[in-house]
Amino acid sequence: MLELIIFAGLAAIVLYQLYSVLGRRVGRQPEDASTAEARPGAPERPTDRPADPADDGVALSGLAAIRARDPSFDIDRFLSGSKQAYEMTVRAFAAGDRATLRNLLAPNVMASFETAIAQRENEGGTETVEFLHPPRADLEKADVEGDFARATVRFLAEFRSRTKGAEGEAVDDRRTAELWTFERNLSNRDPNWILVHVDAAEA
Repeated sequence: MLELIIFAGLAAIVLYQLYSVLGRRVGRQPEDASTAEARPGAPERPTDRPADPADDGVALSGLAAIRARDPSFDIDRFLSGSKQAYEMTVRAFAAGDRATLRNLLAPNVMASFETAIAQRENEGGTETVEFLHPPRADLEKADVEGDFARATVRFLAEFRSRTKGAEGEAVDDRRTAELWTFERNLSNRDPNWILVHVDAAEA
């Protein structure tokens, strides 16, 4: 009888040890995932999401607004055209070419240029301009207000100005930095932009 009691006790000890080992969870269990996600401070698993849009140097909403109204708008083509307009405007102003300027400038800018040209002519002066290097053009900002798109471009340019006047001839090499704001009416089919404002800028 005593031996039976001893054997029963030993059996109970062995069963307890087996339970303590087999009853444990080994490795990561399926329910661990939901527990980890629900635990505050647990790192979130990466999710598929679209890549962030590329940066254009300006507020995306402005360019997006222009493209929404004009899907054909291309920033590289616009900057190339703005450089051509810049050179044409500077040369036309120096030459007093009012006809060319009227096609490129808004009335308020044309009035300002006209005043400077008339003053130079009254003083008997003339001027020619030669660009030493192609100007650099960078888009500063763009926006849409109503039916009008506006884009401000920073121009860095080096040119040689030759002037003649009552005091004789002079040659002046200049380096300029300016902000030119162009505007276009999106409600019509005319793709041309005109200059509506000029500001000095830091080089």
